[in-house]
Amino acid sequence: MKFMKFTLPAWVAAGLVAAAPAPAAELGDYIQLVQAEAPAPADSVVPPVTLMPREGVPDEDVYQLRAAAPQEAAFEQGANRYLETDFLLDRGIETYGFIDIGIGANAWGADWNGPVTFNDRAWQGQMNQLYLINERVLKEDSLSWGGRVDLLYGTDFLYTVAGGLDSDWNSGRYYGLAMPQLYGELGTQSLNVKFGHFYTLIGYEVVPAIGNFFYTHAYTMQYGEPFTHTGVLGTWVPNDQLTIIGGVTNGWDNWDTPLPNPNAGPGQNSNAGFLGAVTFSSADGSQALTLANSSGNEANGGVDPITGEDQIGNRTVTSVVYTNEFTDKLTYVYQSDFGYAGYAVDPNAYAPEGNQPGSAYWYGVNQYMFYNFTDNLIGGVRLEWFRDNNGYRVVSGLRDGSPGVGGYTGNLWNLTWGLNYLVGDNLIIRPELRYDWFSADQGWIDEGNGGPGTMPYGRLNEKNDQFYGGCDVVWQF
Repeated sequence: MKFMKFTLPAWVAAGLVAAAPAPAAELGDYIQLVQAEAPAPADSVVPPVTLMPREGVPDEDVYQLRAAAPQEAAFEQGANRYLETDFLLDRGIETYGFIDIGIGANAWGADWNGPVTFNDRAWQGQMNQLYLINERVLKEDSLSWGGRVDLLYGTDFLYTVAGGLDSDWNSGRYYGLAMPQLYGELGTQSLNVKFGHFYTLIGYEVVPAIGNFFYTHAYTMQYGEPFTHTGVLGTWVPNDQLTIIGGVTNGWDNWDTPLPNPNAGPGQNSNAGFLGAVTFSSADGSQALTLANSSGNEANGGVDPITGEDQIGNRTVTSVVYTNEFTDKLTYVYQSDFGYAGYAVDPNAYAPEGNQPGSAYWYGVNQYMFYNFTDNLIGGVRLEWFRDNNGYRVVSGLRDGSPGVGGYTGNLWNLTWGLNYLVGDNLIIRPELRYDWFSADQGWIDEGNGGPGTMPYGRLNEKNDQFYGGCDVVWQF
């Protein structure tokens, strides 16, 4: 993938496509239904830089940093990589990583931060990610082979494990080890095939901490999208304004776990699915648009009332990401998701008018605005509306010991303010404030919901809003 060829800032180009998780496929009984050197840019455009501004940033890194701060300061050397050796570099292999440590809490004094998952424990410091990467990047214009292995240790492991892979070796409550990427590549930067385990193309925010502006995540990312896939992807970059990716995967957050019902109906025995994306960018690199889609059979949670067997249905999610660099300092990002799952809920349960019985829908819109106050200080705001149409996706805590309350049929909102302060080449500090609120459907309330024990926030899950504050520190090595 040759995203660095674009004249966009790298974080923009990467946010628009990539090779590349969403919550884990299965957490207990809860099935989580719930990414060669670059040519020097022209003087007339903003250089393609990221939170790890480094000349010749590998294309895969650019993808991982797609939702990072639009940092416009270019450092000559970029982040110091202390693990690199001449022996490996001579063979085209780069080794590097980062550590992310933070703390956050809600104003209600609850032990858990409700539906805020990655940094889910209130007033308890977390090492969210100790992240290690080994990769060999494809050559730009000649046939070559490459690949990548990512290891993540920390409290975020829970949300990145895949069925049949890292889900099998983890038993800890707070800390564990995940391998969100393990793949090989063959081809060139502009035409190649990727095979193995990799991050999704869907959405804007990403798993690696260095790839995001905010410490917390949007509901769309936490609950509406897959995180990883296993399969084969082909990438074609016919020119600097177009990138096309498509292939076959093994479903959402899944390594090799088969569908649970071998006697499903015609066409339902295979969990092979489609994953693809297409990105268009303007000639001057100031705007870009990505459309991405994932679709295939999944065990969405529905049960046959006669046989008691799991029902298999289609699960599809489509995302749109649009970025516009208005000025050298001001950048706007729009993202929207639309998701659908068949045979997902009780067909007799409450559903809004017009809902297909037994099906679940979720959709939402995120808007981001970033402003570069100085070369080392960036401000950002995120406004999100997320619609859980059938109370199917969002859960107040997924970790063992958390409330685990779900089924919120209605609209969830979050407004987040944050700063990114870059200290030298390797350290970034990310404070943020966040306000969440939930607007329930009246029909859901009429069924007896809306009281203590049924709401997303508060000590007793009795509140419909929450104020949160947190800060983390990311150090690259």
